[in-house]
Order: sequence, then structure tokens, then C-alpha cells
Amino acid sequence: MNFPQKLKYTKDHEWVKIEGNIATIGITEFAQKELGDIVYVEVETVGETIDAGEVFGTVEAVKTVSDLFMPLTGEILEFNGELESSPELVNESPYESGWMVKVKITGGTPTDLLDAAEYAELVGA
Repeated sequence: MNFPQKLKYTKDHEWVKIEGNIATIGITEFAQKELGDIVYVEVETVGETIDAGEVFGTVEAVKTVSDLFMPLTGEILEFNGELESSPELVNESPYESGWMVKVKITGGTPTDLLDAAEYAELVGA
């Protein structure tokens, strides 16, 4: 399985790419494989400030619906509009074109994010 070194990870299987005070967030390759074929991604929190650990949206697969948890406190600036017509991008490219939201970090950089090695250990990869 692929866990890019440049990203940080959560125990809830989200990934975070931090560039300055902007974070891009999506779900990991492990999470999308566990969920199966993604058929819908819903994020209705654009423009809202969400605290770390709170739900910012949902991802729907053929078999289940799963909450998306905010890995850091921040204001959701943008939802990946490509996912509205092509939710399968999450399966095909979870770390690139399958990203979900861009967030302006307002609560400082979280200290509980995992690096790639720690995340790989968590999921037994």
C-alpha cells in the first residue's frame, strides 16, 4: 500500500498535506480499499470553521456510509468539485485528484498526526 512520506495521517484514516496555513485533506488508500467503490462524497461545511475531531462530511460507498473527521481546527475553504461528478477519483487517486477539502488552519498545527511509518504500523501494512 502507498502512504506518501510528505503527508501526515490520522487514526481515522484521513491524510493531511500542510502547505503554510493551508491543509489539503482526503482519505487514505487503506480507507478507500476498506470502503470499496466510492459512489458519493458529501461536504456541506464549506465556509464553516470545524474543530479537530468533528465531522466535516461523509463518504458513501456501495456498502456503507462513513463520516469524515477533521484532523485539525480550521475553516473549510474549498470542496473538490470534481468529486460531485466523479467520486471514483477517491478510489483511483486518493492522494492526488481524489482530495476532498482545502482548509485554512486556525487552531495551530496538530501534534497528534502520524507520519507514514506510524500510519503503516497502525493499519498493519
